[in-house]
Amino acid sequence: MIVKEVSYADYQQAIRQIRTQVFVREQAVPEALEYDDRDTLCRHVLAFDGVNAVATGRIDLDNEGKIGRVAVLAEHRNHGVGVEVMHALHRIARRAGLSSVYLNAQLAAKAFYLSQGYLPEGEEFMEAGIPHQAMVKRIDAEASQ
Repeated sequence: MIVKEVSYADYQQAIRQIRTQVFVREQAVPEALEYDDRDTLCRHVLAFDGVNAVATGRIDLDNEGKIGRVAVLAEHRNHGVGVEVMHALHRIARRAGLSSVYLNAQLAAKAFYLSQGYLPEGEEFMEAGIPHQAMVKRIDAEASQ
């Protein structure tokens, strides 16, 4: 498995295919909500299983390190791909000098983010018709991953 930072302009098709499959098709998130004006401003990572892109995520450095749109194709879940995507996003944040990152986790993925050192913040809320929890993680004291 190779996870690397990619240009959105160069890899937009692969990023959108993964997010469409996971969020729009599997979770019924309206496409109009899934794709926003932040995509061109964020830094993106893709995970490859050799040739094919199988997972993605983004970090918005202009928005205080907000991580989002983390998606792993179903057949690649529970094999450490999501962990590697998160590590890559954390490295980008550290290089940018951030001391913490945050995200809005779907409740179904809350345990995953807890296992990555994220802590819940505030009350649960609805986003795109799905229950979410704001979570934050300190990254300044971590060893580089």
